[in-house]
Amino acid sequence: MPSFEQVKQSLESAGQAHVLQFWPELCEEERDVFLEELAQLDLKGLKDHCEAAAKAAASPPDSLDQHIEPIPPEFIGSVKKSGRDSLEEWERRGLLEISENCVGVLLLAGGQGTRLGVQYPKGMYNVGLPSGKTLYQIQAERIRKIQELADSKHGSKCTVPWYIMTSEFTLGPTETFFKENNYFGLEPTNIIMFEQRMIPAVTFDGKVILKDKGKIAMAPDGNGGLYQALVDNKVLEDMKKRGVKYLHVYCVDNILVKMADPVFIGFCVSKGADCGAKVVEKAYPTEPVGVVCRVRGVSQVVEYSEVQPQTAELRGPGGELVYSAGNICNHCFTRSFLQDVAEKYKDQLKQHVALKKVPFVDAQGVQVKPSKSNGIKMEKFVFDVFPFSRNFVAFEVVREDEFSPLKNADGSVTDNPTTARNSLLAQHCRWATSAGATLLDEYGNPLPLPSVSADDSPPAQCEISPLVSYFGEGLEQLLKGRTIHTPFVLDEKQAKKLQAQ
Repeated sequence: MPSFEQVKQSLESAGQAHVLQFWPELCEEERDVFLEELAQLDLKGLKDHCEAAAKAAASPPDSLDQHIEPIPPEFIGSVKKSGRDSLEEWERRGLLEISENCVGVLLLAGGQGTRLGVQYPKGMYNVGLPSGKTLYQIQAERIRKIQELADSKHGSKCTVPWYIMTSEFTLGPTETFFKENNYFGLEPTNIIMFEQRMIPAVTFDGKVILKDKGKIAMAPDGNGGLYQALVDNKVLEDMKKRGVKYLHVYCVDNILVKMADPVFIGFCVSKGADCGAKVVEKAYPTEPVGVVCRVRGVSQVVEYSEVQPQTAELRGPGGELVYSAGNICNHCFTRSFLQDVAEKYKDQLKQHVALKKVPFVDAQGVQVKPSKSNGIKMEKFVFDVFPFSRNFVAFEVVREDEFSPLKNADGSVTDNPTTARNSLLAQHCRWATSAGATLLDEYGNPLPLPSVSADDSPPAQCEISPLVSYFGEGLEQLLKGRTIHTPFVLDEKQAKKLQAQ
């Protein structure tokens, strides 16, 4: 470890000498811990990082209106627009790859649930389903089910390894949570947790923020920190050893995510794609989501702030939005593409500015919780690798079936625990009704099929365990012709009882 004098000199060279202003007030133990933290920083790159953050925060985003165009139709698949034969063929191909142990899933879970109002990882959140299941449990059970479906189709005994990228904030609680819940029935050796790097938060004039007298305010480097973390933790070597060729990468907060979706994977494989993105049709022109499109002929995600409203509102001959492919942080990569990114491109990823309220100590050493943004966190995004793809494809899915993120606390207009819970329950009501069941309310009155509008009253309390059905399949033999009183939870135990009747 470098000495105090060496660290001090490096900080002075980077224009960050203020970091040590409270050094005389620290006890010996605090000094040791702080020195160790400072030694782990990239002190040579710190000056560039701080200057880049301050410059980026002061610059308005470039307008890309003159340079963008939609993804050409031949590079797009769609659940709604592709033929049934194609969808079935892609599903067959995806299940085959899964059965041969060629598919892994990779979860981006480095963020805390602060916007949700909790101090623990989002994956541990219970949105209030009748079963009380957390996001982690739902996702684990979907992995178990897709393994079972692939095995029963191909007579295999396959494994879909689950790679979970955490951060300094989420690794410990996540490890403990999985252990306490017996890994939700998965083999512990097939759950690989690893940490992304942390980087300092800085002020608008490029100074590192002190969270405490002997601690820097650090933040995960965005979900685009994945590519550095794959290298730091030798994750690509693990994938190669297991024979994983395709990675389904997704974000923790989507309650409707289809783990290792065989249709999506089969589509990407059949197109020879090294990089694929699931998209949903934008709900309205100015919806604040990034759009998958091309800029100067190169596939990428353009943020809603990077185009003028008139461009966002452009419509085609059928009245459809020209730029409608909303990015939902749900991707398929080949392992070889990730290897290329790790070896050649990870240092070329774009830096994004996030303005945050960062708690700090002032010049007198007093703790301050700011009421407005006072700091810059520089982030990389997982989709920033799209421009390096040699064969990029997009796959359009139905929002109400596959995308309902959990970002905000109840009381917010969208993306809160209530909307997430209602999205899942409404989907399960549709599955049960499609399978031939009649749902009754608590008074024995038939319930209408739930609409997908977020403004509607909450759907019936009908929950179907992923261990019973991955995506609505196999329910007819259990539910056809039955009258079901809600609330109703169809778990494995209940399914066996129905089969026996």
